[in-house]
Amino acid sequence: MTVPLGALLFEMLGMLLVILVASELFTNALEHLGDRLGISEGVTSSLFAAVGTALPETMVPLLALAGGGAGLAVNQEIGAGAILGAPLMLSTLSTFLVACAVLPQRGLRGRLQPERSGLQRDLDFFLAAFAIATLALFVPQDDRTLRAGLALALAVVYFVYLLLTLRASQGLVAEGHATSAEGRLWLARLGLPMRMYTLLLQLGAALALLLFGAKGFIAGVQDVSRALGVSALLIALLLVPIATELPEKVNSILWVRRGKDTLALGNITGALVFQGALLPAIGILFTPWQARAEVLAGMLITLLAAGWLRVLARSGGLPIGSLMLNGALYLTYLAVTLVQA
Repeated sequence: MTVPLGALLFEMLGMLLVILVASELFTNALEHLGDRLGISEGVTSSLFAAVGTALPETMVPLLALAGGGAGLAVNQEIGAGAILGAPLMLSTLSTFLVACAVLPQRGLRGRLQPERSGLQRDLDFFLAAFAIATLALFVPQDDRTLRAGLALALAVVYFVYLLLTLRASQGLVAEGHATSAEGRLWLARLGLPMRMYTLLLQLGAALALLLFGAKGFIAGVQDVSRALGVSALLIALLLVPIATELPEKVNSILWVRRGKDTLALGNITGALVFQGALLPAIGILFTPWQARAEVLAGMLITLLAAGWLRVLARSGGLPIGSLMLNGALYLTYLAVTLVQA
């Protein structure tokens, strides 16, 4: 039985509502957790929030690659596309949407003001890791030793990043960049005691809702794309990453509209490091990881967008008008991909 397109779109909107509610619960719980632990906004956003909300897009390539069977080649394409699409969305579309979220209040000449050292560290590690992943495109498939070495190097890059981010936390707290919570915990507003277990309960429930909503939204995107006759590769490169990046987008928009620029940008750049280091390591080991035109174009545009953010990070904040370029880079890749499809 064919489900009407209208019903599929309605189901997608329902899943989007679940993601929005879950993101509000998640950001509220994380702010209280960071406040209670006395850690910096950089650790809260770049590690806790980034890794937590990266679960949906992490699961897509892993499930695709674990599929096996007769459709192994298609699964590998979906896995590689999802791995590469996530950093592309974060560096271009997500950054653009965060800037647009405060455009009415701050204007094109306004700035986003995240803590500078953490932002620069995130972008430096991402650019290093993603450059390695890009070079791996040109390593022959039968050279398993070199491929394994590059995958290991990516894992080491992320491990060093974790150590440096945690080490910097204490100094940033002393400088006034501690995580602070605004308002009461949502579960506490419902009458539960304000205890650590209540906080963890809300955090766990929010993550579960994020996973449920993202999984449902991804399924909806796939159903709609099939109804419209869109190819699986196009889904992997464009549609699935848009859906799976929703938690990061919504979390960052909620934070930036509250004036918490460090949390908003750290959520994006921390996810960039995670998805630009560990996930490509999986792709290098378990997919063909070849320099196809659409893949190479996506990786180069991602590096260009992240490099542009790194240039902007040298000044006193990120100019909102300059971040419009990141949106233009996403449109450029969209046009290139659609032409090739």
